[in-house]
Amino acid sequence: MLNRLKSMLAGAKPDLPSDEGRLLNAYATTASPPALNFPHTLLGQRDLRDPELSAHLHGFIGYVLSRGDGQMTRTRYHLMRHLQRVQHHVSLRVPDAATPAFRQWATHANAVVFLEDGSVRDPQGGLLIDGQGQEDPSGALPYPAQAWERKQRSEIALAQRDIRVPTHLPPLVSEPEVRWRTPGEVARRAMALLVVATYAESVRDGGALSVAQIRERLPVAFDHLSPKELAFLQATEPDAHQVNQMGWRYESLALLAWTLQLSPTLPYPDEICDVGTLCATLLDVATPDWPDQARLRPASELLDALDLHYRLHWLTREAELGRRTLPEGLVVPGMVLERHHALNWLVRFEDNDWDDVDTPT
Repeated sequence: MLNRLKSMLAGAKPDLPSDEGRLLNAYATTASPPALNFPHTLLGQRDLRDPELSAHLHGFIGYVLSRGDGQMTRTRYHLMRHLQRVQHHVSLRVPDAATPAFRQWATHANAVVFLEDGSVRDPQGGLLIDGQGQEDPSGALPYPAQAWERKQRSEIALAQRDIRVPTHLPPLVSEPEVRWRTPGEVARRAMALLVVATYAESVRDGGALSVAQIRERLPVAFDHLSPKELAFLQATEPDAHQVNQMGWRYESLALLAWTLQLSPTLPYPDEICDVGTLCATLLDVATPDWPDQARLRPASELLDALDLHYRLHWLTREAELGRRTLPEGLVVPGMVLERHHALNWLVRFEDNDWDDVDTPT
């Protein structure tokens, strides 16, 4: 694997003597890295439009996780998350004299760097892992400044509610990195959620509405159901777990309604949403033309919500595991999970479709 990584762009490399500088492979998470305005020899450059980059990053993640004893550590975990967000890969040779300028570029590009010795380093050259998997605590996974600022704001907001979360929880994806779902995708997903949540509520209450009746009212939504949602609607007798899970989708729907500017505020998650008002709002706008007219809230508001709910979700999971006590009435765990799920889908976390969205904490 190490040799494969070293020769990943072998076909593009010119014949260069070793004194032309160090071979560096930079993995940047920002959508628009700065120009390479320093002395260098470019060997190759690619972004997510190159179909081979995804497979390469998957292999690089495997390399990281296989180092040393193969056990997951905090550094390996967050390095894996960094590689999952990479949007640009640059291979180049940089003369020693240009190293400071390269490091400045890597900082602005939010890049980690792979060296010929098999080590992975932070933008300033600090060691994250060496070729044998050893870690150095002085190395620091890079995050854009906006991510650090948002993390701090979330921690302050939670502390004002007498909620303390560990400071070691990392920042999350931020403005220079995020790849949003389109407004049309979000609107179609909202209509699909309205269908499954309404049907789940009907089943729970004794079958007041059939799938056929819901289809008659929202025919366009049925084209956008996920495989699991479609299976739920087609089941002769949905089991209680399915009904409960799909009923909670009202909370995902409420989050998306706020995202689509259909709700003025996103209340703190200590009380379940007003289902009646939510459904009436969606039914008023859910026409075949609506997705093409939909608009999302500003990115900063959505990322603020993601960061806050990630930290709240960590708290509720710790309580479920018996490691913390969740004060009664402070937060609704199911609500936090649904919002976190919807927000991770919005930012294309791991590029997964709705049914496969993960919410690790």
